[in-house]
Amino acid sequence: MQDFFKDVQLSELQASFLEWIDTVVLTGSTGYQALAVLVTFFIATLLARPLQDRVHDSLAKADRARLAAAEQFSDEINDLMLPLIWLILQWGVSYLFASWGVPNGLLIVTTSLTTAWVIIRFMSGLIKSKFWSRVVATVAWAIAALNILGLLDETRTLLDSLALTLGDIRISALSVVEGLISLVILLWVANVITRLVDQQVYRSVTLTPSIKVLISKLTQIGAFGLAILLALGGAGIDLTALTIFSGALGIGVGFGLQKIVANFISGIILLLDKSVKPGDNIVVADTFGWIDKLNARYASVITRDGTEHLIPNEDLITQRVENWSYTNRLLRLRMPIGVSYESDIHKAIALCEEAAAEIERIKENPAPRCLLRGFGDNAVDLELRAWIDDPQNGRGGVMNDCLLKVWDKFQEHGIEFPYPQRDVHIKSIGVETQALLEESE
Repeated sequence: MQDFFKDVQLSELQASFLEWIDTVVLTGSTGYQALAVLVTFFIATLLARPLQDRVHDSLAKADRARLAAAEQFSDEINDLMLPLIWLILQWGVSYLFASWGVPNGLLIVTTSLTTAWVIIRFMSGLIKSKFWSRVVATVAWAIAALNILGLLDETRTLLDSLALTLGDIRISALSVVEGLISLVILLWVANVITRLVDQQVYRSVTLTPSIKVLISKLTQIGAFGLAILLALGGAGIDLTALTIFSGALGIGVGFGLQKIVANFISGIILLLDKSVKPGDNIVVADTFGWIDKLNARYASVITRDGTEHLIPNEDLITQRVENWSYTNRLLRLRMPIGVSYESDIHKAIALCEEAAAEIERIKENPAPRCLLRGFGDNAVDLELRAWIDDPQNGRGGVMNDCLLKVWDKFQEHGIEFPYPQRDVHIKSIGVETQALLEESE
């Protein structure tokens, strides 16, 4: 009996399959669609090659700083050129078939599969995380399968029925899904826009470094903020309802986020008044270095030993800051030098100035000067003053070279460096001490 039912079920399935082949596959409309798929693929193959060559030639003209990125972008475009052109042609033919009343089921299947493949291929080149790449691939294939089976509209209706109403706001599962998808796309677009703006801004030679950073930060805030607002609006959320949270946000800022907000506002002020900017050499408390970059919350200061200090922007506003390159990069070095009283002071001064003038980093104008600062206990106190215009390269090296040159000059011309001296005067000695001195004689 079981074998009988199995034979009956098998024969019924076979008959259903043969009927589907006869009524769906072996029809004139299916042949037209298959021919359209092949013709569009052939045309896409003919168009892809010259377009790939043109993209490669245009990107090859990029400067060396962007050569690697240009080559990577060129490879991505070339890989997607053929399927993208084929997809566009299939969409056009499918639209024409639908407008003419010709069945287009096969075209819907091929366009759905090609669209899913293009999306997955494109997003996999942008998303480095394997987890999120798999999520995007799963969503794309699921939408393509629903569209092929004709269940996409029913699925949208089902998700829209799963809704929650809060006052005048209606939030459905469909709006949440659409909002998340649109948010991801808009955030990616905002990221691309900010990168393009940054490339153009940082290549400009007319803008100051602080203005470049300010434009970059404002572009990021505006682009990502607009992306979030558009995603919320696309999800069907009334943006006027967000005013309800403004009071709570103000309280949160007042109590918990005041330091973060203070650093953010301080960063904007620093960029506007140009008191510090990337590349400046500054001294804050015991930290000396140059500003590598200004962020929304802190400034990155790198010292001469390679240590990177993250200084809050508020400290650059409220504390005393020495900026060695605010007006210009000229910096005067002071080097104290002691000379023996038996030496020729005029000659020593001339030799100091001559030694400083021979150092490459020391500027000729203003010229080095050596001044007599006083008469010490053990030496005549001189001070050699010289100017440099590259404080970002540090002071220790140039001062070391200068003092070594002074040493060589003094040794060559007989100028002596004094040793510490002490004069001891004995006013009176005892009888026992005098007896010991006489015995030693």
